[in-house]
Amino acid sequence: MKTNLKWVIGLFVIMLFIGCKNEAETQNQSNETSSEQEEKKTGQAFIEDDEAKPNVLQIAIGSEDHSTLVAAVQAAELENVLVNAGPLMVFAPTNDAFDALPEGTVDNLLKPENKDQLAHILKHHVTPGNYTKDFLKKFKKLGQASNGYVTVEVKGDDVFVGGAKILASVPAGNGIVHVVDKVILPEN
Repeated sequence: MKTNLKWVIGLFVIMLFIGCKNEAETQNQSNETSSEQEEKKTGQAFIEDDEAKPNVLQIAIGSEDHSTLVAAVQAAELENVLVNAGPLMVFAPTNDAFDALPEGTVDNLLKPENKDQLAHILKHHVTPGNYTKDFLKKFKKLGQASNGYVTVEVKGDDVFVGGAKILASVPAGNGIVHVVDKVILPEN
């Protein structure tokens, strides 16, 4: 099973590289025709680099299962946070995890007037470090970028962070993305 998971993760990373390159080429072509018309975003998140290992943000952008997370990161304007040198561990809830929240929660959080609340929740999914799932088994708690803490529980081979089960892990150029099955909500 571990071999299959490694193969799937490897395939995901290769597809991500190809997708990022094709997306960058398409973006470059459209930028050449309309670059004066668009407002340019600035910061590390918007620098194009086809040669480096993808960062945690690029991995999320390349995953169909994380489109809600990416939309939330963009609404909270946290792109530059996720591309810093790190190392960062991002516990990335799937679209299904967001769908499991009470109806209307995501739509409400994506509103501009709730940007600070959304940013606080998203920062609760980020921890300094670059620890594998197996290494996380040694922890009882993790400090979050939101200045809070989440518990780490081990049940058999499964690792739960803040109640969210780690489903898969993808190494990144600036850390690691742990795919989780639940949105980790801060206590306050």
